[in-house]
This record gives sequence, C-alpha cells and structure tokens, in this order.
Amino acid sequence: MASGGPRVLVVGGGIAGLGAAQRLCRHPAAPHLRVLEATAGAGGRIRSERYFGGVVELGAHWIHGPSQGNPVFQLAAEFGLLGEKELSEENQLVETGGHVALPSVSWTSSGTRVSLEVVTEMANLFYGLIDQTREFLNATETPVASVGEFLKKEISQQVANWTEDEDTKKLKLAILNTFFNIECCVSGTHSMDLVALAPFGEYTVLPGLDCTFVGGYQGLTDCILASLPKDSMVFDKPVKTIHWNGSFQEAAFPGETFPVLVECEDGTRLPAHHVIVTVPLGFLKEHQDTFFEPPLPAKKAEVIRKIGFGTNNKIFLEFEEPFWEPDCKFIQVVWEDTSPLQDTTLSLQDTWFKKLIGFLVLPPFESSHVLCGFIAGLESEFMETLSDEEVLLSLMQVLRRVTGNPQLPAAKSVLRSRWHSAPYTRGSYSYVAVGSTGDDLDLLAQPLPADGTGTQLQILFAGEATHRAFYSTTHGALLSGWREADRLIDLWDSQVQQPRPRL
Repeated sequence: MASGGPRVLVVGGGIAGLGAAQRLCRHPAAPHLRVLEATAGAGGRIRSERYFGGVVELGAHWIHGPSQGNPVFQLAAEFGLLGEKELSEENQLVETGGHVALPSVSWTSSGTRVSLEVVTEMANLFYGLIDQTREFLNATETPVASVGEFLKKEISQQVANWTEDEDTKKLKLAILNTFFNIECCVSGTHSMDLVALAPFGEYTVLPGLDCTFVGGYQGLTDCILASLPKDSMVFDKPVKTIHWNGSFQEAAFPGETFPVLVECEDGTRLPAHHVIVTVPLGFLKEHQDTFFEPPLPAKKAEVIRKIGFGTNNKIFLEFEEPFWEPDCKFIQVVWEDTSPLQDTTLSLQDTWFKKLIGFLVLPPFESSHVLCGFIAGLESEFMETLSDEEVLLSLMQVLRRVTGNPQLPAAKSVLRSRWHSAPYTRGSYSYVAVGSTGDDLDLLAQPLPADGTGTQLQILFAGEATHRAFYSTTHGALLSGWREADRLIDLWDSQVQQPRPRL
C-alpha cells in the first residue's frame, strides 16, 4: 500500500460511482479517493430539474419495488426523502409483478374512448404472457429467440379464437400494440424482438408500489455526495483513456509506481492503484476501443457489444388548464391502424409519435398542469433530432386528434430528455439482448486483470448493466457500486491480515 493509503479513482458520478465512493471513504485503509465526473453535476441518469414551478425528473422516475430489500428505498427513507404514504407498510407489500398500472382513460386516434373493460382484458392477456416468459428461465432451448416473437406467436393463436367483428378485433390488436410499446419503454429497447427470451425472467421484481421523490430523485444523490469528503468529486473531468497493467511513475509521488494511469481529455494524468469504471454501457459501446490501453480482453469487449442498450425518453407538456378529469393519472393513446402482428414500414418522420405510449399526469404544480409522455426506441432517438417547436406541434396534433377537440389550447411549453444524444450516456439503460445471457452481465462485472497475473483489481466495473438481476434500475446501479467497493475492501483487509515475513 502506498503512503497515505491506496489511490482509487472512480470514473463516473452517477449513483453507482457515488455509492462506491461513500462505501470506500468509510474504510480505515483511508484510501485517497477521487470521483471523476464528465459533466457539471452528479447523479448521472438521475436528473431532477426545476421547471414549470416544480421539480421534474428527466431521468430515473420511480423507485421500482420500494420495500426493505431495496437499498435505494432504504437510503431515501434514512435521508428523510419520502412521504408517509411511500413509507407505509401497505405500500411496501403491494405486488405489482413489475407491470405498469392500467390507464385512467384510453383514447384512440379517431377521437373515441376505449372501454376500460376491453383495455383490462388486453392487459391481462399481455401481462399473462409476459409472466409466462419466466418459464423459459432455465430451459436448455426456447421455442423462439426473443420475447417479442414469443408474444406474437401466442397472440396469433389467441386471435384465431376471437369471435368479435373485424373492427373489434382490430381495436384489440391496436391496444395490444400499445402494451408492446409500454414494454419497450420498460425494457429500454426499440423492439421486444431484440430482447432475449431465455434470460428475460432473471430480471427480479421487488415488492412495493413504485413511488417517486416529492422533492426530486436527485435529492438522494445530493445526500450521498454531501457525505463524501470535501473535494473528492471533480466535475467537468471527462476521461479519455485508462492505461492499465503498467508501471507508472508520477512526479508528485517520488519512488512510487502505480499499475494504472488515467488520462483525462484535458491532458491531466492521474496515477492510481485501482479504478472503478461506472460509465453507462452506451458510452462503453461507443468508446471501448480507445478508452482502455491495452484494449480490453476479447471476451469482455464482446459482451459490451452484445448486451442491449436502448433509449427511453420523456416529453413534458405544460398546460394552463387541465383538459383531463381531476382523478386522471395516466392517459393511454391507441393508434387504431397498428398491430403487433404487422410490421410498419412508414418513415420515422411521419410516424415517430405513434411509438408514444401516452401521458402520465404529474401532480399539479403551483400554476401549471403537466403531462409527461414516454417514448422508446428509434422513434425516441429521432425525436431528439427535432426542435422543441416540432415536437410540441406534433404532440398537440396527437392530443387534438385523440380528444376529438381540434380547438384544444396548445401547451405553454415543452421540455424533454435526450439520452441518446447525451455524449457520456448514449442511451437510457440496458437489457439482455438476443444473443446474450445473464452470464454476459456477470462477465462485464469482472475486474481486470482477469487472468490472476499482475497487480490485482486494477480496473473494476460497476453500473446498472453489471447487475444480473436488477439491470436498468437505480437500485441495481447502487448495489453494483457497493459490490465493487466491497471487493476492494476485501483485498485491503486480506493484505492487513497477512503475516509479515520474518527477517
């Protein structure tokens, strides 16, 4: 160990990086720790912004499964960031099965309301099939490769037995198409055809009714950040290359050698004994060839390419007055000419907004009423290329069409996330893609060097994409940061316990 404890660099100041740093700072080995964050703020894909006279979440929205087994829920409770309802025993015991709640109202593209009875029937069919996918978890082979193909195959068989008139059948398929789009948002993918069937059931749903932070999700990362030693976080410090498996010397540390040297975009060179990489998988996919020197082992490079990473964005619309019912929580939009059993070949330019699942009604702000639309996939990425005016215009056309009110007053303003364009993120979160398995997430989490030679634990990997059961979630990210911190702590503890050789 170096004088003053081991030097550790954490790359990325999202919840995985912050969680790792917090855990390490409390260790008696007193590591010299720096968190290098590429942007101007902490939190990563947790991003709360003051807007519309309140707080909106541009990134993570809910605590998924807020109950005792969820470390994000436990931390949020400790920091006093949750309300009574969120903390209630009743809330913690709800079993959602990971399925999105049913809409309050369902509007079609021709301006009619769908009976919630039909919506419920289709939801039960769809989520019943989603639950069935768990049966393939340990199967040696599956009937089809993807979740999407499985769902479509089963739905086709069901449709053959439907006895309603053609219009009703078409409407039911259009409703099912909306549920496919919802599942794309949940999985962070363009299409369920890209999501592998066999490992799909490995994703673990915790009990508890998904809840939000009254004062914003970022309150959580702000609290963790505040608990770190002063100056341990460095902002606007993008890393260019991590040189590892070396013997680096630095003028600031005469006589010492370090196995890792982190080279930043601004030319700064920082030596370290250990580096915890917590950057999003989307960033790794784009930069892995230049981010590590020497390059990553072939197997690790391959899993970075194979694991899925997609885009899910939000579009917020601010209205002077609500045009929805007072108790309305979610507005579903059903495009009557769509079906999951038909491939659409229309251009993104003309139809991107059809991927929008509808609008979440946010709790009213002081002087405005806000809807939050969700949209995933290539359509979501296309939306990022449009101007605010174009997005507002398109969504107002949609709302006037589905409400059947051509005079519906325009929204006052629009705000949206652009996770695919964000240079240090390049998307939203991971999924297990066709051609990959849960083993690949475990392999991504393995530290380097992997062969047991050289100095151990030079580069460690954390982040939601490295958690086999909780990928795509903030609790998965936090647990992965803790896991890597514990890996280092175990190493340091074992070094302390080793008997000194006799002279």
